[in-house]
Amino acid sequence: MKKQKYEITIHAPAEKVWNVLLGQDTYPIWTSVFSESSQVETDWQEGSKALFLDGSGHGMVSEIATNRPSKYLSIRHLGTYKDGVEYTDDDKANEWAGAMENYTLQESDGNTRLLVDLDVTEQFQKHMDEMWPLALQKVKELSEKSSS
Repeated sequence: MKKQKYEITIHAPAEKVWNVLLGQDTYPIWTSVFSESSQVETDWQEGSKALFLDGSGHGMVSEIATNRPSKYLSIRHLGTYKDGVEYTDDDKANEWAGAMENYTLQESDGNTRLLVDLDVTEQFQKHMDEMWPLALQKVKELSEKSSS
């Protein structure tokens, strides 16, 4: 597992960026770069389960490790999810078990620096390096649009 970091400066307050990241209507838009019909099932509360799914209902089973609104969100991945079943003990799931995905928002003068750091397997490193800048650009566009 390798730690990858991505960041972008957004011309909007941290609260707006936070609402775009976690918003029911906006989450599927900015995550569509990873999967066109991306969705999440969670209440985003600390300790809650989260299912990050593609259009076929496959994805990751995770938990919200930390939630400090408009400042920091940490997600701990536990395994994979397929056809309504959580796989947290098989070999394929174990490569993701314990992987962290963290979002840090730093606001200054009405602008927000969004930092994302996550653990990624070697197999997915190139994919993440291609997709995360696109996803962050969508977060920026949505946040700046909603702030005007």
